[in-house]
Formats: sequence, structure tokens, C-alpha cells
Amino acid sequence: MDSDLYRDITDRADDTPSWVQHVAELWTEAGLLLFGALFVAAWWRQRRGDARVFAIAVLAPVATAVAYVCSELLKSAVDEERPCRAVANAPAPLVDCPPHGDWSFPSNHATIAGAAAVALALTWRGILWLTGPMALLMAFSRVFVGVHYPHDVVAGLVLGGVVAVAFVRVSTGAAARVARAMRGSGAGPARWFAGSGPAGFSSEARRTPAHRD
Repeated sequence: MDSDLYRDITDRADDTPSWVQHVAELWTEAGLLLFGALFVAAWWRQRRGDARVFAIAVLAPVATAVAYVCSELLKSAVDEERPCRAVANAPAPLVDCPPHGDWSFPSNHATIAGAAAVALALTWRGILWLTGPMALLMAFSRVFVGVHYPHDVVAGLVLGGVVAVAFVRVSTGAAARVARAMRGSGAGPARWFAGSGPAGFSSEARRTPAHRD
């Protein structure tokens, strides 16, 4: 059934105007760069946020990288052949079919997109209206260009989102303590990277009770 859906989507992709195909080819890779730019924007924006929110902004790309590693490990365990080789009578993919051994399940691109969309939303309220559609379009584009089954990209989105939430939840406390230490550090680069907080580090420190072991 998934092969039939894959064939339906790629048949429609093959019939679309060439400019639509070129946009899909571009988006399937360029979307990753846009997520990277949003990571930088979130970090810069939260340099004036409290330590916890700033910590999540810094953790967002790390969580995405961890999700990618999980995706790669799962790929190696499942060993699903790419549909551009496995599905009979399907149109030629719009991009080069990855070589044998670069397995299909789950989609790395969809995993990265799902993790990035969720992690950014955890640190930047309201941005999910942008990152959510971006992630969905990136996932769909991987089927549209012919290199993944629909179930590959659905699994990737779910995997990325779950790993991002779990990683951020586990790591935020320690990362926030590091952020507070950097804001009070005597090292200029550390203070610049962490920013001053919502009203300067001294104000934040007064609001934050001292941690005692």
C-alpha cells in the first residue's frame, strides 16, 4: 500500500511543471540551511532571555544532531532499500537515487526537520507556525523527489520530535547552570556568547536562589 502511495506521489511529481520540480529539488536540501539560520537567530534572540530559555536555544541544534544520530542507528538496523530502486514501474527520481547501503527508513532529512521544528518551538514561542510547515514540506519533498517512502518521512518526523523533547528535558537544568556561570564569568567571550540576560546578569542572579548541595 505504501508503495502505491509512493508511486502516486512520484507520478504526480513527474507530471508537474519543471519549475515545481526544481523548487522541490532545492527545498529538499536548502530547508536544512534555513533551519540552521533559525538556530542562530534563536540563540541571538535568547541572549537577553533567562538562563533556562537561553539554554534551550543552545541545546536545540545539539538535540537535532542527537536525533540525526538516532536516525542513522535505526537505518543501520532496518536496512530498508530505497524506493527509487525497489518500487517497480515508478518514475525516475528527480534527484540521484542514493547508493545501495544508504538505507531508506527512517528519513534523515525528516528526522532533522522534526527535531529542529520542535526544539526551536521549545525556546521560541510562536515559531511553530513557521517551523511546523517547514518540517512537513521538507518531509513531503523527500517523497516527491523520489528517494523515500511516505512511512520513512512520517517515522522521521516523529523520531525527531520525540528525541528533541527528551533531550531538551533531560539537559536543560545542567545547561541553564552553565549559562548562569558563563554570564557571571570573567571571560569576555563566555559573557558575550551567553549574553546579559533579561535585565543583566546581576538582576537575574538576584531573582535566582543560590543552589546548595
